[in-house]
Amino acid sequence: MELAVGEIYEGKVTGITKFGAFVLLPNGKSGLVHISELANAFVSDVHEHVQIGQAVKVKLLSVSGEGKINLSMKRALEVVQGTNPAPEQRPRPTRLRPQEAVAAAAVPSAQQSSGNQDFEDRLKKFLQESDSRMADNRMYAEHRQRRRR
Repeated sequence: MELAVGEIYEGKVTGITKFGAFVLLPNGKSGLVHISELANAFVSDVHEHVQIGQAVKVKLLSVSGEGKINLSMKRALEVVQGTNPAPEQRPRPTRLRPQEAVAAAAVPSAQQSSGNQDFEDRLKKFLQESDSRMADNRMYAEHRQRRRR
C-alpha cells in the first residue's frame, strides 16, 4: 500500500514519548504524531490523549527523504468533522495581558452552568501564555548576561 500525503489513515499507537506518539500505519510503517499535532488544545502529557494499542485516525503530513513520516491527529479530526476553515478564515489568536485575562475569565452568573469549563479553558490558556512569556524573558536575560562576560 502506497502512502499519500494529505490522506487520512487508521493506525495503532505503538509507542509514547514525551514529545509525541508513534503510530503504526496500514502499510506496516510507523510515523510520529508530534505533541503539537495531538489535539487542538495545549497538551502537556501525551498519555492524557492516547494509550498504547489505541486505534487512531491520522493525517499524513509529510514523508522526509530519510523515510520519516510526520502525522497529525488534530488535522485528521478537522477533516473528518469538516471544521478545517481556509487559512484566511481562521481566527487569529489574541494575546491578553494578565489583567485582561482575569477580566475575560470572569463569567456572568447566567453562564455558570458551562462557565466552569470555560473558566478552566481560559485559565489554561492564560497559564500557557504566561509560561511562554516567562521563557522569553529568561532567554533574553541569559542572552544579556552572556554578552556582559
